[in-house]
Amino acid sequence: MSMTDNEASVIDEGTFTVRRTIRIAAPIEKVWTAVTAPEHISRWFGRTVLDGAGVGATGTITFPEYGSVPIRVEVLDAPRTVSYRWGNDDALGHLRDELDDRSTVFTFTLEPVPDGTRLTVVETGFDRTSDPAANMASHGEGWVAELDKLVALLEGDA
Repeated sequence: MSMTDNEASVIDEGTFTVRRTIRIAAPIEKVWTAVTAPEHISRWFGRTVLDGAGVGATGTITFPEYGSVPIRVEVLDAPRTVSYRWGNDDALGHLRDELDDRSTVFTFTLEPVPDGTRLTVVETGFDRTSDPAANMASHGEGWVAELDKLVALLEGDA
């Protein structure tokens, strides 16, 4: 079975937003678990640890090549929407160890479609980072690589 072919990220320099919409051949409940349960997020994204559950839960997400980034759940509306704030600002050359005004927010929105789930990620707040253009370009590429891993994981399990 071939993997679903998905478009790249779209960078909107006017609103300092990175967006990517993909289709996954898996039911919405399965996709929801993959983007909200730390042990599942860890299988395709960074190793995720959250203290507590629901809005306000805080923790870290760790990437082998970057290190550890602080993260906080901002919005949770199962099984449709989850938003996370995270403290990385790539252009600074180091990770933020706290969530300050340079942090960005990424939101996953899930929608059931025939044969699976449409997932959209929107990351906002790049206007407050040290180098908005560089950070948007970097994160735009990042969402392609990471969400392609999510598709492979979920469709491989199908």
